[in-house]
Amino acid sequence: MRAVVTGGAGFIGSHVAEALVERGDEVHVLDSFASGKRENLPGGARLHEADIRTDADSVFDEVRPEVCFHLAAQADVRVSVDRPDYDAEVNVLGTIRVLEAARRHGTKLVFSSTGGAIYGECEHAAREDSERWPLAPYGTSKLAGEEYLATYNRLYGTTHVSLRYGNVYGPRQDPHGEAGVVAIFMQLLADGGQPRIFGDGTQTRDYVFVTDVVRATLAAAGHDGGGVFNVGTGLETSVVELYGRIARVGGSDQEPEYAPARLGELQRSFLDIGQAERELGWRPEHSFDDGLRRTWEWISPTS
Repeated sequence: MRAVVTGGAGFIGSHVAEALVERGDEVHVLDSFASGKRENLPGGARLHEADIRTDADSVFDEVRPEVCFHLAAQADVRVSVDRPDYDAEVNVLGTIRVLEAARRHGTKLVFSSTGGAIYGECEHAAREDSERWPLAPYGTSKLAGEEYLATYNRLYGTTHVSLRYGNVYGPRQDPHGEAGVVAIFMQLLADGGQPRIFGDGTQTRDYVFVTDVVRATLAAAGHDGGGVFNVGTGLETSVVELYGRIARVGGSDQEPEYAPARLGELQRSFLDIGQAERELGWRPEHSFDDGLRRTWEWISPTS
C-alpha cells in the first residue's frame, strides 16, 4: 500500500509511519518540522519536507497515495487560545487542502482528532454521539476537521474516518511544548526535578499507549463505512494516581509540588470505546503500568 503520513516526524505520526514500514508498505512522510523531529523518522520512509497548507497537492500528485494518515496539526491548546487564527489555518484550512488532494486521487483519509478537547466535561465515559463542548479553539478546529470529512463522505461517497484520541503517551513524546503530563512528569523525575500538580490532583483523563493508538489508526484505514471512533481505554485515572504510578515505575520517592488549579481545566475526561471494538475490531492491549514502564525506559534508558 502507498501511504502518506502527514506529521510523520511527530510523536504519534512517527509511530504510525514506523508500523507501516515494518509491514512492508511504501511510506511517504509529509512534515514541515514545525514540531516534528528528524530523528523520529523511520528508516525506509521517504521524506517530503513540506507544509500541508501549501504543498499537499504537489506531494499527492507525486505519490498518488492509496491512504493518507493525517496527523499534522497545531496541537497546543495554549497556542490555540493565543493564536486562534493560526490554529484554524493549520487544523482547518490545512485539513481542507489534504482533503482536496485526497479527493483528486481517490485517497482514503484517516484523520487524527481529539476526545477530551471536543467533549468537554464528562460525567460518564463519552460516546461518539455525546454532546460536543470544546473549551478551546483547538477542540473547535479539530471538530471542524471532522465535520469536513463527514461532509466529503456525504458529498463524494468517500469513507474517510476520524479518530478521537484520548491522552496518548509513550516513547518519543516531547516533554516540552504541547507535551502530555506523562512525558512532563517522567522527564522531571529523570532530571531530578519536582513535578507540579495543579489543583488537588483529582482531575481525571483517559491515558492510552501510543502503540495501541497506532493499531487503531491502521485498523481505521480498512474500515469501509467511514465515521468517527473514540480511541482510548474507557478508564479514568486521576493526576494523583498517575503520579504515584510514574513514581513507582521510576523508583522515585520525590513528592510532587501542588499549585493552584488552572482556569478552565477539565475535571473529568474519558472515552467509551465500544464502537471501535464493534466496528474496527480494536481494543487496547497494553496495561497502564506496562505502557508507563516502556515510556520510562525510553526517557531514562540507564535507570
